[in-house]
Amino acid sequence: MKKVIFLLSVVLLSGCSAYQLVNSEVYNNADLSAYKTYRIVNLDEGKLPPIMTEIDFYNISNAIRTQMTERGFTESPTSNLLVNIGLTVQTKVETEPAIPPGGFGGFPPYNGYYPYFVYPRSLYWQSYYANAKLITGIYKEGVLTMDLVNINTKEFLYSASVSTILDNGQGALRNVSEIQQAVQTLFSRFPVKPLTSNAKSN
Repeated sequence: MKKVIFLLSVVLLSGCSAYQLVNSEVYNNADLSAYKTYRIVNLDEGKLPPIMTEIDFYNISNAIRTQMTERGFTESPTSNLLVNIGLTVQTKVETEPAIPPGGFGGFPPYNGYYPYFVYPRSLYWQSYYANAKLITGIYKEGVLTMDLVNINTKEFLYSASVSTILDNGQGALRNVSEIQQAVQTLFSRFPVKPLTSNAKSN
C-alpha cells in the first residue's frame, strides 16, 4: 500500500510541475477588486507573437476569460481594464532591434529571448520599467505572460508569467486542455480569488 501511495504521489507531483508560476506581481498598489469589468486585447490592436496562431490566441483568451469570470469580472468591450497577452520565444539577437515590436521597453534581451505582446507593451511599460520588480531571467522560451493595464490612464496594474506552454520539440503551443491548465497556474496567485473560494471561506 505504501508503494502505491508513493507512486501516486510521484504522478501527482509530476503532473503539477508541468507549468510553473514564475512571476505574479501587483504594481502601483493597484486594487484589482475595484474593477468590475475587463476586456481581453484583440488582434486589431496589435499582432500575434511569433509561432502563436489565431487558434492559440483564442484558446488562451478563452482560458483567461474563464478565470476572470470565476472571480466575478464581467467582460465588456468598453472596459478600461485591458488584459494583454504576451509570449516569449527564442529569437536571433542580431536580427532583432534592441526593443522588438510589442516587446518590453528598457531591458536588453535575456539570452536572446524576448516577450512579444499583442498590444505593444512599450505603450504603457516605459513609465514603470525603471523600478519594476520583474526579473528578466524569467524570460525563457515558452513563457506566457499576462499584463493587466488601465488602458485609459496607461497605468500598469499587474503581471504574471507561467512556463512553459510550448510543446517540447514541436515548436508550437500546447493543446486546449494543457493551455487551460497553464492559465489556471497563471492565476494561482491572482489577488482576486474565485467567488467559490470566498464563499467557502465565509
